[in-house]
Amino acid sequence: MPSSSQPSPADAQGHRIGIAGLGKIGAAMAARLAERGCEVIAWNRDASRVQAAGLDYANSPCALADACHVVITSLFDIDAVKAVYGGSDGLTACATDTLFIEMSTVSPASQRRLSLEVAAAGGRFIECPVSGTVSPARSGQLLGLAGGSEDDVEAARPTLAHLCRRIVHVGEIGAGARTKLAVNLPLIAFWQSFGEAMALMRHVSDDPDWLVELFADTAGAPAVMKVKAEALAATLGGHDTVEPAFDIDAMRKDLKLALAEAAAGSFTMPVARSTLTAMDEASAAGWGRRDCAWMPAFWAGKAVRD
Repeated sequence: MPSSSQPSPADAQGHRIGIAGLGKIGAAMAARLAERGCEVIAWNRDASRVQAAGLDYANSPCALADACHVVITSLFDIDAVKAVYGGSDGLTACATDTLFIEMSTVSPASQRRLSLEVAAAGGRFIECPVSGTVSPARSGQLLGLAGGSEDDVEAARPTLAHLCRRIVHVGEIGAGARTKLAVNLPLIAFWQSFGEAMALMRHVSDDPDWLVELFADTAGAPAVMKVKAEALAATLGGHDTVEPAFDIDAMRKDLKLALAEAAAGSFTMPVARSTLTAMDEASAAGWGRRDCAWMPAFWAGKAVRD
């Protein structure tokens, strides 16, 4: 049975924590851990990011694993994960006695394969993809979706407690990845559905602040509408002031993973399929690296253009 708990007050001090991958989320988590008094060592393909973050630098993923009791990986896709874990300088080459917390959004099968490779190299492994982006990562308010053995998940909790407001042990390896894809799906579909709603509203009002406030007060409004209200109003108003946190191409990646899982299970997801088609169109128009809050503006604008 999946289990849920608030993070324990135990801390991760006394152990070096490695971070492989200083993208937006990785950098936010590294800053959070350092702020909480943890000794953080980082590796990133671009070493200047580690220097800019003021962190100690490992000159290879293998050196990072060799120096740290716990290593967190937060990488964009499976190709990046394979590159960091594999090879003579990869994490797996120095995995003995290291606990890996793999937080990337990849397929369940990929996580299972990776766990076997780490175990064969003498390491321990859990997956813990998270719900939340840069701001929750920086403030320790992520929702952790952990998959792995009970002992390994418990061993990871002191580290995860610094990053997550809640840690849910959802099952064995692969269950975390599957749960992350499921959790993301309603959120991703929202951005497209809100864009279609804005297209319907174009003859009622062109005041973005009024539109966002109105829809945020309705029964169908998800929590993200309040969190991203300012960003939504800005994008609907055409103001390019929103720093990307979860961009359109990242949403497309997650939709493709979810659809692949559905195909493997011989069922269909028509909402996911149509949402991907719409987001493919936005990406083809050059909007792929923009924040998710731009998707409603793209679709509302498309209604005018069409």
